Amino acid sequence: MTEPAPEHPQESPPLDTTAQLLTRITAQLGSQLGHVSPNGTRRPMHRTRHQPAPGHASPLAPAASVPAPALVAVAHGSRDPRALRTVTELLGRVRELRPGLDVRLGHIELNAPLLPATLDALGNGDAVLVPLLLGRGHHVKRDIPEAAAGAPALRTRTAAPLGPHPLLVEALHGRLAEAGWQPADDGNRDSAVVLAAAGSRDPESAADTRRTAHLLSERLGGVPVVPAYASAATPTVRAALRALAARGRRRVAVASYFTAPGRFASAAAQAAPWIAAAPLGAHPAMARLLLHRYDQARTTGAPAHENRMNAHFLASA
Repeated sequence: MTEPAPEHPQESPPLDTTAQLLTRITAQLGSQLGHVSPNGTRRPMHRTRHQPAPGHASPLAPAASVPAPALVAVAHGSRDPRALRTVTELLGRVRELRPGLDVRLGHIELNAPLLPATLDALGNGDAVLVPLLLGRGHHVKRDIPEAAAGAPALRTRTAAPLGPHPLLVEALHGRLAEAGWQPADDGNRDSAVVLAAAGSRDPESAADTRRTAHLLSERLGGVPVVPAYASAATPTVRAALRALAARGRRRVAVASYFTAPGRFASAAAQAAPWIAAAPLGAHPAMARLLLHRYDQARTTGAPAHENRMNAHFLASA
């Protein structure tokens, strides 16, 4: 009888190398530590973050960046064709400073596009309305909020008017220098400036103009800077010029406190006994100021619903 063949002994699996053992231990420790909170407690399993499968977005991935609100520059409007060209040039500078920002224009009156049409074209987006106005007055307090309230689908914030602000003083000084104001005129006992503004019956508007006059006087070495108005307030430009002449000021310049050319700016310039500065227009400091007011309103402005409520209360007052 043939004896059965001897069974081959079962081979033992190869032992892990030291490096393999260390790798396995490290992986296990990392997996266990992933379930432990910083305070030493164990995290619930359902809160553990898992890697998404290839081709699938993680539900915890950050949302797509939200586009910046549109900047709607609100100009007064003028029958002078130079006004629209000047404002268009100014907004071109703003676009150069902030590429990609949606910059639009709306007028309170006299020019297209009117502000309600501009807001309607924005649909249900977000916008910051930046008044191209130099102080608080009727247009800032009533007209602009009411236009915003008339576009209920649009979420809006309204920026402060441009003045008073040091960047306005920089623009005013630059325009005076272009017209012929010399460094020797700073602090000169013969020199003075009339700050020619549009005028408003609102006392806060006059306070804003006086503040700008004070800042400009400081910039010019302390020469007198007298606010004067084309309408609705006193003194007039001519009255201010006469008063300065009576005080012995023989070199009196007229600084144009207007954002663009127009009837009032032209009349003020014609009254100047010496030099008359051009309107602020597309001065580089003006473009920086527009963006500054826009950024301010984005971070500290009243919520959109407050703008609409304020407009309602103003209309019913």
